[in-house]
Amino acid sequence: MDTSDLKHTPGLEPYKVQLMQLAGLASVAVASILIALKTWAWSATGSIAMLSSLADSLLDLVASGITLFAVTVAVSPADREHRFGHGKSEGIACLIQSLIISASAAYVAFRAVQRLIAPSAVESPELGVVVTICSLALTLCLAAFQALVVRRTGSMAISADAIHYRADILTNLAVLVAILASSAWGLHIADPLLGLFVVAVILWSVREIAKDALNVLLDRELPESDRRRIAEIAYAHPEVRGVHDLRTRSSGTAQFIQFHLELDPGMRLARVHEVSGAVETALRKSFPSAEVLIHADPHGIDESRDPF
Repeated sequence: MDTSDLKHTPGLEPYKVQLMQLAGLASVAVASILIALKTWAWSATGSIAMLSSLADSLLDLVASGITLFAVTVAVSPADREHRFGHGKSEGIACLIQSLIISASAAYVAFRAVQRLIAPSAVESPELGVVVTICSLALTLCLAAFQALVVRRTGSMAISADAIHYRADILTNLAVLVAILASSAWGLHIADPLLGLFVVAVILWSVREIAKDALNVLLDRELPESDRRRIAEIAYAHPEVRGVHDLRTRSSGTAQFIQFHLELDPGMRLARVHEVSGAVETALRKSFPSAEVLIHADPHGIDESRDPF
């Protein structure tokens, strides 16, 4: 994609686009490496905890592929058919991720219950430990990079990807404990129990992913603190008499702000344009990724307004 086309799209400076796409590629690469390592380790150890980690990585690859595709679509500039851009593709990707990850958790829970009924020892524990430590190191590096990208870009899809990779850190720690407990102390039941713990962690992360996705897809308002800040910025202009019908939403990396600005009824149209432009400029300083739409009203006009 030619990132030079993105300069007119809110919140999508070229370096942000490159960071988001690089994070997506890194996620796919790490997931592929982890799948190869964990398949080898699970076939050698038979560990349910390792299987849970493998299942999670398999679905990580699917989810990361969806994330990469969604990020590529989301950073596309607005066009004739999508005047508000393509930011909601990130919300759709996050919702699909939550369904995929939930399916993997259900499978792991089923296998863990089977192992609880018939406990057995973990084989080749040394190999399992080495693979788990390598997986933990790779996941930590990826999670750190994703955190950096989220701070710089605010990408929801990368944030969702980061949530379940952070859960993978706990998964790898649980696998390590399970293998050591089974091989060193004969606590074979620790393997399926920790597999169930991993399932709980995964489902908790899914809850956060799904919640964020639905907030974007259902056009949830920006936080109340942001709404107050928007009103404060508008009122800071000495010629603004009032603000009403403030509506906000987010879509991927961009925010959308619209409201009615109340001005002196006798103000000339040219001056109305100047004041509205000054308020919009001030808002963009605090919300650089926002698209702002202001409708000017004569102060004191009797009209229907939002009840909230």
